[in-house]
Amino acid sequence: MHIEFRHLKTIRAIHQAGGLARAADLLNITQSALSHQIKGLEDQAGVELFVRRSKPLKLSAAGQRLLRLAEKVLPEIEALESEFAGLREGSSGRMHIAIECHACFEWLFPVLERFRKTWADVDVDIRPGLAFDALPALQKEEVDLVVSSDPEDLPGIIFKPLFDYEPVFVASSAHPLAQKAWVEAEDFREETLITYPVDRSRLDVFTELLTPAKVEPRAIRQVELTAVILLLVASNRGVAVLPDWVVREVRTSSDYVTRKVTQAGLTKRLYAAIREEDADKPYMAQLIRLARDIPVRLQRDI
Repeated sequence: MHIEFRHLKTIRAIHQAGGLARAADLLNITQSALSHQIKGLEDQAGVELFVRRSKPLKLSAAGQRLLRLAEKVLPEIEALESEFAGLREGSSGRMHIAIECHACFEWLFPVLERFRKTWADVDVDIRPGLAFDALPALQKEEVDLVVSSDPEDLPGIIFKPLFDYEPVFVASSAHPLAQKAWVEAEDFREETLITYPVDRSRLDVFTELLTPAKVEPRAIRQVELTAVILLLVASNRGVAVLPDWVVREVRTSSDYVTRKVTQAGLTKRLYAAIREEDADKPYMAQLIRLARDIPVRLQRDI
């Protein structure tokens, strides 16, 4: 048998309409063309698909079997057609995100919460496991956007600036270094430095300060959650360097203070790395706009 989608649509329409005339209207064809199509399908099957002279028109046992196939296959085809239409119109798609900035989880979730209200048909996922191979994964289309503070010159990849931030020193208000207006690399030599559990190459305190100065802290303690880092700092269990927006958003107590790192302070920029061909997708542009707006909104609210 050579069954086409139109055959499945015909069986379903006749079952729903209960007669050839109404089914022909549903399918937007003539009743004569519909009758010819049914005869051709029955000739292929070698069995009758309908109980003749019944009102309303009923399917035979063979027709019921074909109807079950239609009800299984057609919704999947229609869903695929709808998905493709959404892709053409830019209303649906895939947004798999990899994060090279560990602290960015605190900022990204509010962004995605606002994003999904407008783009409910976009498949959103976060791939933290790809953090250290994120940009190669972007080139191989395994992810669609990488949040990074380290732009690279990569073929087919563009880095959209999101916002600038300042890495700040955080210490207990009772800590001796809290009395200083700013801290320098040497101030960390006798301290327990509390960091996220990522490689030093992903931590601003090392890349921007300690590694160039060849200073090693007395101890390093790795902690997953920002709120826990701040609680430990507040209880004088160590010091930390965190993005200024993270400290503002995850304020856990008034028992710690922030200070500049170096007299001039440090400035870093966060980027969204995307493939060039995705730059004009409406949902991609909207996500980047929201990602730029959230830090500004947080600053206004504080």
